[in-house]
Amino acid sequence: MNSPRPIFQSACWLPLSLLLIVVGCSKSSTPLTPSGGVGASKTASTSTSMIRFEEVTASSGVSFTYRNGEEAGEVAILESLGGGVGLFDFDGDGDLDLCLPGGGHYTDKKRNGRRDVIGWPHAIYRNDGDFHFTDVTKFTGATASPYYSHGVAAADYDNDGFCDLLITGYGGVLLLHNQGDGSFEECAKPTGMTDSLWSSSAAWGDFNKDGALDIYIAHYVNWSFDNHPFCPGPKSGTRESCPPRDFKGLPDVLYFSNGDGTFRDVSSESGLQPDGKGLGVMAADFDLDGDVDVYVGNDTVANFLFRNDGTGKFEEIGLISGTALSQTGSPDGSMGVDVGDFNLDGLPDLWVANFERESIALYRNDGNCLFRHVSQGAGVTAVGALYVGWGTAFCDFDNDGDEDTFVSNGHVIRYPENAPIRQPPLLFENHQGKRLENIAPTVGSYFTEPHQGRGSAAGDLDRDGDLDLVVSCVNEPVALLSNTTHTNQHWISLRLIGRQSPRLPIGTIVKLTTSRGEQMRQIKGGTSYGSTVDSRLYFGLGTEARAESVIIQWPSGETQTVPMLDGDRAWVIVEQSPPVFDR
Repeated sequence: MNSPRPIFQSACWLPLSLLLIVVGCSKSSTPLTPSGGVGASKTASTSTSMIRFEEVTASSGVSFTYRNGEEAGEVAILESLGGGVGLFDFDGDGDLDLCLPGGGHYTDKKRNGRRDVIGWPHAIYRNDGDFHFTDVTKFTGATASPYYSHGVAAADYDNDGFCDLLITGYGGVLLLHNQGDGSFEECAKPTGMTDSLWSSSAAWGDFNKDGALDIYIAHYVNWSFDNHPFCPGPKSGTRESCPPRDFKGLPDVLYFSNGDGTFRDVSSESGLQPDGKGLGVMAADFDLDGDVDVYVGNDTVANFLFRNDGTGKFEEIGLISGTALSQTGSPDGSMGVDVGDFNLDGLPDLWVANFERESIALYRNDGNCLFRHVSQGAGVTAVGALYVGWGTAFCDFDNDGDEDTFVSNGHVIRYPENAPIRQPPLLFENHQGKRLENIAPTVGSYFTEPHQGRGSAAGDLDRDGDLDLVVSCVNEPVALLSNTTHTNQHWISLRLIGRQSPRLPIGTIVKLTTSRGEQMRQIKGGTSYGSTVDSRLYFGLGTEARAESVIIQWPSGETQTVPMLDGDRAWVIVEQSPPVFDR
């Protein structure tokens, strides 16, 4: 979220502004086209892609808006971050339910010359099936909202079979423990999560391999009403949101589980770095060595890649791995993050959504935790550099066997110079691991309209075998997008349940083989921005009707081989047990 001061305030922006004029970037008075720039939609408009999405929010029963409190006129950087989306099955019926952080606002009355920051309520929606949801927040008892909220990280942290929630925000975190009877109990501080710094996103993962989930919480900057500088807008008397460079970053925190439902802070002994400005975070096995690593998208400073030694001790290798900076060697304003095998070589690649004047970063994994920035060669930069990207996802939306990518976009400042505040999303179709093409203009009406997008989550909400989307925006209703792609492609989904591994086995690597080749997926913690995606793994089989074999590398170190799985089926596999139909 690299929100710069207006160009006229700093001479250092002058060369860049001239460069942008040369390459044809639009001013805010010119609409941003869905393909990324003025007159740049020819390639996307001729796409023959079959991928389609239909917005079904109006008929879904979901009516919810994340609110940032901007009506108070404080113009604080706090208002920029927005919120995420949590997909999780809280009642164990197999359907994905929703948790939606509500944001926050300020008290009207000032105390000691300062307003107080307070939260708007979050919401929990139960999935009734057939893309209909019911607001059950009051029935669950999960109504406490003392903090200005941002993200939601869902996982079964105590291995009791019921999915729990952690909500990040300004002032502290909420840990909602699922009681198994449809209710939640807030227990952050009693369990040892005393963190009170401004948190944005979080990622669960068993970092020390003891069978219990730990959590990494990313922190942003040291803004408060005691540190709330006035940044002038482009006209006399106007105020602009101050950029993150005006603030110091806050140190992230890592909590290890004690195995009894409580946690301990191990940030200092685990090798965390103190100088980040974290927005997006994910836990995954980036080097495929059997333990869970952490990647953090930082704002205006180098991104972190924490390589796990297998015991929960981390070495920060962002710079030497090639994943810390842009192609030109400078820090980006990084928000949304995900990992997937873009080029089908069996190695996890990194995808990072960045600020305007920066490219979305596709870091190709060349092995041994060494990555190469390949956005230009893969076609990503063809959309231009006007987007401010947030929630994002690697997903095979058309079940053809390669992973496509989605990005939700929206500006963060009041008076942007080069692009509008509200921006259309992007959807890149993967062409057999060789290039990515933005097909957003052909996908559906939601993708041709501008939004002030933030977090997003992908998952199979209607259990029909393809991946749908939920998108959170700032001061705009949450959107539910049904995947209506019609193809003859087959699919398989896998719900994995650990025994020796945590019940939600984050870090599990799955390799699925058909006669067309091998695909790799893994269960991830975090990803996107402030969101939790469907924990089930989805494989597009193309024209193949079945998988020849499935090899599962569990976090416990066990390897399980499953021969021959029929396609167009949802399967459940318990660690070291035969697969069974999920439905």
